Amino acid sequence: MKYKAAVASALSIALLSGCTTLDPYTQEQKTSQATKGAGIGALGGAILGAAVAGKGDRNEGALAGALIGGAVGGGIGYYQDQQEMRLRQELEGTGVRVERIGDDIRLIMPGNITFGTDSDRVDPGFYPVLDSVGKVLMKFDRTQIDVEGYTDSTGSFEYNQQLSERRASAVAQYLMSVGVDRLRLNARGYGERNPIADNGSSAGRAMNRRVEVRIRGTQR
Repeated sequence: MKYKAAVASALSIALLSGCTTLDPYTQEQKTSQATKGAGIGALGGAILGAAVAGKGDRNEGALAGALIGGAVGGGIGYYQDQQEMRLRQELEGTGVRVERIGDDIRLIMPGNITFGTDSDRVDPGFYPVLDSVGKVLMKFDRTQIDVEGYTDSTGSFEYNQQLSERRASAVAQYLMSVGVDRLRLNARGYGERNPIADNGSSAGRAMNRRVEVRIRGTQR
């Protein structure tokens, strides 16, 4: 029972550090990823701490492990919470969608605002949006960035693959030109794979023509 109480105490302390964040779009409170990360880290740390401690020290080991695990888990989540909030503020009204999946942030950039038809040159009208993205990425530099290009299913598989690669590379090159460290960037194309809508309709094909920027948190 003392062991369970120690875990509960550590979880409470870890969770209180995260609480909630305000969604800038809906103005609703939501559980932050820092809180979720702290809870998961605390639970894992508690179990590990108890396992490595002796019988008489299980309670102390669980408490110490939970606190350490909670701090690590919450730290990554909190960092990404702050970056997500800043990106939502910068990109509101631009047509770029911001999604959060665990500790990853995904920016979905529709092809109709990013590139001209059948072009791999970034539309000059999109420069200010990428400038804003670059500004945030430079501020939050403890992340790795995957730039992923996608097309619809019109045309040959080979052509679509090459076009998606060139578009991903163009976005990555632009981000480097505004100061993002090239060692953090990885560009790849997926062609017509991984559609997010039905290629049987013009609206669906428009959604599938996109560039996604995936921002992954690190512990460094």
